[in-house]
Amino acid sequence: MATEDEGPQSRLRRGLLLGMAAAPFAGLLPRAAFADVPATSAINTTGLAVTDTEVTVGILHSVTGTMAISETGSVEAEKLAIQQINDAGGILGRKIKIIQEDGASDWPTFAEKAKKLLVNDHVAAIFGCWTSASRKAVLPVLEQYNGMLYYPTFYEGLEQSKNVIYTGQEATQQILASLDWIHKTKGAKTFFMIGSDYIWPRTSNKIARKHIEGHLQGCKVVGEEYFPLGATQFNSVINKIKLKKPDVIFMDVVGGSNVAFYKQLKAAGINLDKQLLLTISVTEDEIDGIGGENIAGAYASMKYFESLKNPNNEAFVAAFHKMWGDKTVIGDVTQAAYLGPNLWKLTAEKAGSFDVDKIAAASPGIEFKGAPEGYVKIHPNHHLWSRSRIGLAKTDGQFEVVYETPELIEPNPFPKGYQ
Repeated sequence: MATEDEGPQSRLRRGLLLGMAAAPFAGLLPRAAFADVPATSAINTTGLAVTDTEVTVGILHSVTGTMAISETGSVEAEKLAIQQINDAGGILGRKIKIIQEDGASDWPTFAEKAKKLLVNDHVAAIFGCWTSASRKAVLPVLEQYNGMLYYPTFYEGLEQSKNVIYTGQEATQQILASLDWIHKTKGAKTFFMIGSDYIWPRTSNKIARKHIEGHLQGCKVVGEEYFPLGATQFNSVINKIKLKKPDVIFMDVVGGSNVAFYKQLKAAGINLDKQLLLTISVTEDEIDGIGGENIAGAYASMKYFESLKNPNNEAFVAAFHKMWGDKTVIGDVTQAAYLGPNLWKLTAEKAGSFDVDKIAAASPGIEFKGAPEGYVKIHPNHHLWSRSRIGLAKTDGQFEVVYETPELIEPNPFPKGYQ
């Protein structure tokens, strides 16, 4: 403690001595306190919301409206991944801070909220969107303001952007192997398509039709119907199905409309143990609302099911249930949403920066060996290599995996002959 008669020179000498005495203990401090934490000026040259201790990201999904049934799981998965990353020390020495916005199942709202996150909040990345309509609304905003979106939903393909990492499957990865499987193993030759009326179902059905009629011998599409998002009346198309008697009902209806469709299908006396139904849009998240008893017997084509048996998935499911409750379910898009923050972390560490241009350039070749689906790797076209799997819906709301491709399928968002 300094005395009143201590002069400036004495105080200076005392300070130097104290500093020298403390020097031996500097080596006991965590290395992250020193060289392992790069300067903010070095890892953020474009004015992003990055401080010496935090990096801010956006979560942009529908938590209200018809798409909330599907998108809530994505929010939960992204928050779980971010918490795990923060618990492990963050990214480049910084903890992740979240700003969440609600797209409200409305595509102009998605664009408005994306602009807010990029222009006002200066987020380093956005994890979000579900429908292709929402992604298409957000894409020009991302490209204008140079933001990075990690998009988790299986989608129609026919797109590639420097500003998007597509962590779900593109259409050929999800659709072609499933059609081959149901034709070969079930002898299916006639297909009736039912979809929601927007870009993903229409483009997916175009790809499916070309494969059915151009690549599967003796097969044809005998019906194709579309319904507005949020539609709840399906009795007319169910009557057409009864008349046409297709081997397969091929479904890409999304959101809350699935609840009405499967209940009405069952009420109409159509037994899915006898009538083949292949969906590319229903995951465990939707079954939670549909009810397992109403969809049991249907087949789904996804790259991930909660019931997958591997150490990565067992740890993921346990952590998800611990955070969100034992009654929560995990679907394909939920798992793909979990990949987003993890892939972003790995990419930022490789790039040594949060700058979007450096993240985009460093993304190809990034591997996440801890992925619940088993393993993922980012392709130069910003999509992921993945397997295609077929699940059989059970009354307990889970899918039993009955088939998976033996190898990872390379993403090909612009397949020749299907555009």
